[in-house]
Amino acid sequence: MNMTSDAVMSCLENVIDPELGINVVDLGLIYNIKIEQGKISVDMTLTTPGCPMAGMIAGSVEQEIRKTFEDADVEVSLVWDPPWSPDLLSPSAKEQLGYNR
Repeated sequence: MNMTSDAVMSCLENVIDPELGINVVDLGLIYNIKIEQGKISVDMTLTTPGCPMAGMIAGSVEQEIRKTFEDADVEVSLVWDPPWSPDLLSPSAKEQLGYNR
């Protein structure tokens, strides 16, 4: 698979937030993907800075990228700016969480 931002986003749809049951892409947790000389860097956030699952979710993001792009160097950074808000949810996630009602 080619190392593109779209391909990385596609593989990250397999990473499910264990508390919400929705993937990190639809939750709007992936802010930035940078691909440069065989290295994939991802900036991501969480719905709250105090999330007890932070390490597990970030680790799952890194693991999924490594599984998909075996030869890549991978770096995942948790960032808090801009803060996450429900506006970042995909239409599907909004529907699942009842934001469209």
